[in-house]
Amino acid sequence: MLTTTKAIRTFPSVRIRPRAGGLPIEVSLIAQLGHGGGDQLIEDASARQRGHEAFIDELDEPSARLGGVDLDNGDATSLYSFTVGVNGHPFHRHAGHRVFTAISGSAGTQLRFSTASSEEIASDPRRFVAALHHVEIPPDCLFTVRFGGGTWHQFLPLRARSAHPAMFALSCHTNELGGDLAPALRQQVIDNRADIPALTEVLPQAVLDLLRDGSFDALRVPTHALSLDAAPASPLARLCARTRGVLGRARGAWSRWRGPSGFLADNGGGRLAEALAAPPAGSMLYEQLDGKHTQEDTFALAIAADELAGMPAATVLAAVLEGFLENRPLGVSQLMAFRNVLVRPLGLRTSPLGCPASSLLATESRNRFAGRHPVLAQRVEGDMRAQVILGADDKHLVFRTCVGVERVADGRLLCTMGTRVRTRNLFGRLYMAAIDRMHRGYIAPTMLRLAVDHAVTRLREAPRREGAPANAGPLACVASVR
Repeated sequence: MLTTTKAIRTFPSVRIRPRAGGLPIEVSLIAQLGHGGGDQLIEDASARQRGHEAFIDELDEPSARLGGVDLDNGDATSLYSFTVGVNGHPFHRHAGHRVFTAISGSAGTQLRFSTASSEEIASDPRRFVAALHHVEIPPDCLFTVRFGGGTWHQFLPLRARSAHPAMFALSCHTNELGGDLAPALRQQVIDNRADIPALTEVLPQAVLDLLRDGSFDALRVPTHALSLDAAPASPLARLCARTRGVLGRARGAWSRWRGPSGFLADNGGGRLAEALAAPPAGSMLYEQLDGKHTQEDTFALAIAADELAGMPAATVLAAVLEGFLENRPLGVSQLMAFRNVLVRPLGLRTSPLGCPASSLLATESRNRFAGRHPVLAQRVEGDMRAQVILGADDKHLVFRTCVGVERVADGRLLCTMGTRVRTRNLFGRLYMAAIDRMHRGYIAPTMLRLAVDHAVTRLREAPRREGAPANAGPLACVASVR
């Protein structure tokens, strides 16, 4: 039962000092979301968390390591996301101190802390209860928490037996090596293989039995309630909580039905592809379509000499071809999807990849560059130049694309993509007239720009990925193309 309430003009906060000394427990309420926004955000973020490569679901606390330690550069911090669902999670503690920012569910969140030490618990489990303190967070709120290593804690929905998750949080482990870590766990941290379950110690059974005993009265635990807009336990706060609970269930269900979505955009490393008046000398494009073509364009992009110094042209080309597949511009993919819907009834060729490089998705091809990429023809001139021909024949047109990498006199690598098109009928000519401006102004230069940026990024990271399997990416191509 709450007995006193006072108005706060800044962030409502509470600081709990351990009886035996040490870092205090600090909780601050920052802001409130719209009605039902907590459940919706938790459902959205939890779905994305499940898709993360480092996702792990243990101890009723699904989590993902978003950023590990970098001890080579003196950084022992790490970043995790974690979710606490409708049933809460068990009391536990960590050796190092923790800082996290969280969103409460649409029923609110109860934070439980105990600063009892291992020695105190071993001597008398009731000392754990004596050191308990509860903090109540209202529904749909942004809040922060900080506490020292060794602090026992448990988080669960504020309203018992509710259908709302407790919270979603982003947790910063400010020193992953902090505290009294066992040698094996310390080595796991050093090897950057730690996760939240490994760093967690659960409550001893003797204390669990005490908490489940009928004599334990949670109402007698010292409790602070934080709130915004309405005083805790006031009629307005109760009405707001009921409204948020109803809307939270609806908005959470909507998020589950919609599923996760996210996007990552970049500008290709700030690189610019330039249009050339003609293909560079020696380009294999001059050998295509017997010179009988209706349209032609070539785009070039230079890689600075110090970015991939000494890298063979064939290795870079293999990485660029991989870039067409792995770093596709979203706008081009959407345009291709729209095009496919329009031309499929006409029996024309369809592909999810932009047409200049669409034949890289061919499943049957005897001629493969670097043993992997299907091509119509290829040419490698030592370490200085490499080219491939891509293309396809359709009812209305034939196209050929030459993708090449050449090391020029000043040490730069010149990456080019040139396309020739020969139309076969009136529809082909009308089709090319309709798409030519989009092809030259957006599709071709953007595809080249993102593919080259992908290649540079992957090849510059190559030394860090020694021992990668032979089919892992462009590194696997080196032996095949040299």
